[in-house]
Amino acid sequence: MARNLGGLLALLFAVSICGAVTIPGPVSDAHRSAALELFDGSFSSLEEAYEALRVFEILTIGNKPDVSTTTCKKVVENLGSSSPVKDLFYALKVNDILKCKVNGDVFKDIALRLKATVNDASTLVEMYYSIGSLVLIKDQASDVDVLLTDADGSFHSIKALSQSDGRWRYSSNNPESSTYAAGLALEALAGVISLASSEIDQSRVNTVKNDILKLFDSIEKYDDGTFYFDEKFVGGREHQGSLSTTSSVVRGVTAFAAVTSGKINLPGDKILGLANFFLGIGIPGDAKDFFNQVESLALLENNKVSIPLVLSLPATVYSLSKKDQLKVRVNTVLGSAAPPLTVKLVQAFRSNAKDSAIESKELQYDQNNGIHFLEAFPDNVDVGTYVFVFEIALHDSAGEKVYATGGQIHVPIYVTGIIKVSNAEIAVLDSDLGSVETQKTLDLAGNDDVSLSANHLQKLRFSFQLTTPHGHAFKPHQAFFKLKHETKHEHIFVVGNTGRKFEIILDFLGLVEKFYYLSGRYDIELTVGDTVMENSFLRLLGEVDLDLPEAPEKAARLPPLPVDPYSRYGPKAEIAHLFRAPEKRPPQELSLTFLGLILLPFIGFLVGLLRLGVNLKNFPSSAVPATYAFLFHLGIAAVLLLYVLFWLKLDLFTTLKTVGFLGAFLLFVGHRILSHLASTSSKLKSA
Repeated sequence: MARNLGGLLALLFAVSICGAVTIPGPVSDAHRSAALELFDGSFSSLEEAYEALRVFEILTIGNKPDVSTTTCKKVVENLGSSSPVKDLFYALKVNDILKCKVNGDVFKDIALRLKATVNDASTLVEMYYSIGSLVLIKDQASDVDVLLTDADGSFHSIKALSQSDGRWRYSSNNPESSTYAAGLALEALAGVISLASSEIDQSRVNTVKNDILKLFDSIEKYDDGTFYFDEKFVGGREHQGSLSTTSSVVRGVTAFAAVTSGKINLPGDKILGLANFFLGIGIPGDAKDFFNQVESLALLENNKVSIPLVLSLPATVYSLSKKDQLKVRVNTVLGSAAPPLTVKLVQAFRSNAKDSAIESKELQYDQNNGIHFLEAFPDNVDVGTYVFVFEIALHDSAGEKVYATGGQIHVPIYVTGIIKVSNAEIAVLDSDLGSVETQKTLDLAGNDDVSLSANHLQKLRFSFQLTTPHGHAFKPHQAFFKLKHETKHEHIFVVGNTGRKFEIILDFLGLVEKFYYLSGRYDIELTVGDTVMENSFLRLLGEVDLDLPEAPEKAARLPPLPVDPYSRYGPKAEIAHLFRAPEKRPPQELSLTFLGLILLPFIGFLVGLLRLGVNLKNFPSSAVPATYAFLFHLGIAAVLLLYVLFWLKLDLFTTLKTVGFLGAFLLFVGHRILSHLASTSSKLKSA
């Protein structure tokens, strides 16, 4: 592990600076690119088609795939048939975007069916899809009568499923309550209000508003001020995650607020916390999650409750050496321009101290770029990790009722710089008197190196100083002094600091056992690094030749070198295969002679057939016996052919399996033909 410590530290420092804390910003072009990858135009259902089209609509994506023809065909098919209510709902959702050519009589037939479903519905989901479909028909076909004659009854049926904590049940037969169902119920109630033929009793509406406040009392919260809803329903229905549950509540609350008079008095910090939740999850890799995120942000972008304003920083790492400017943006969640406002830097303090480095400073505004900026950091802001506290103040006081700014916003900031390394000295000291025997000065910014020698009765002292760009003493996170023997064994020591000076003294007399009495050349390396130090380094300082006493008999043995865990990914040793030399073949004449001897029995067989006068007089004339006789001779020929193939290319196992099959075949047909011949012979003898 110690072998690669220096390289590992350098990598960690770079990653720490590059991967500093990022504050969630509004929706950007990265979301548009992700949308084109997630929604490629192939949809298995109208629900997926609607989600894709809705995302394209919200993000105003121009070069989206053209799916209007195929999707409209599915819409017309679903609307013209007795499809389930859910399919009708999403068909109408898609039609609301694509404006497909649908016959007006179709809407009338669907409206009659949906009204009957609303009256007979026994579950919240049925009422949600039925009422939602009627609202969509109202927007798409104004001449169709979609008003509910008993809106009060429908309102009461949905409200009867509510619970005292603001959550809802899916049906009267199900005692479990659900936060996700609360979002569906609020959307359904909003639909009932918009479809009511007469105004709903305001006391009932106010009761639902109180339910919303109770629901927000149970909202979950992260330490960074992010708010979200989590599903506590554990019944038989499919479990919903935090993203889908929070999205359902946002849909329900914004829909209910849009159709009711007055305002729902929800705290602005909770609305802003919901926006930070959706933005903080980044870009989801699942199409459903992506849709829930984008649509929820679009609803928060324009709602009657409170519109969140998001403060974001293009960067949270600023360099004093490069004189970077602190820049801040304030936008809506979808990136639209914010109303006239001022960004104030209330204070800035180190993360490990309470004293403020900056207090009450108003940022300047660049109208052309829409950026609030700090011209330069004050002199008392040196390298280090800070917490900057921002506050947004709207110019129009009436805007405070419309927008949610969230109060004070705490942002971690890294201020980096080039650290000056000076007064580096290395010396060999006499162990008894402490007098300097050899001392050399090093320029750690250059390529100086030293060559020293020492024995076990002496000490090695190394010291240096670190100074920030503003001249203050700097204490890095890591400062290591390493001695590496020529056998590759390493010894690492932490360099301590005393005020403005870093110093380490190695007493070789006390280290002989740790060094395993190994004399010889040791390379000297220094590693200094910090997340805010732009010039973190690992440097070879030189070498020291140590003369240590011989190891006693009972001294600890030198351990084996640690195995580099990354060595298994390197090239493997080449494997040299040794093949047996082919055996010497006999002369060609001998092989041909042997082949002739093998063929002699076959030639003798043919001669014997001729001598015996083989003929076909006894070949059966009847059809069935003749067939068996023909198959028998064909089987014999197949066996002979198999022998030839075995000699040329087949292996023993394949040949044996084939012989087994042919043997069974010959046994069957041979028995048949021999039985026929025996029967014919007995008839001739008896005659």
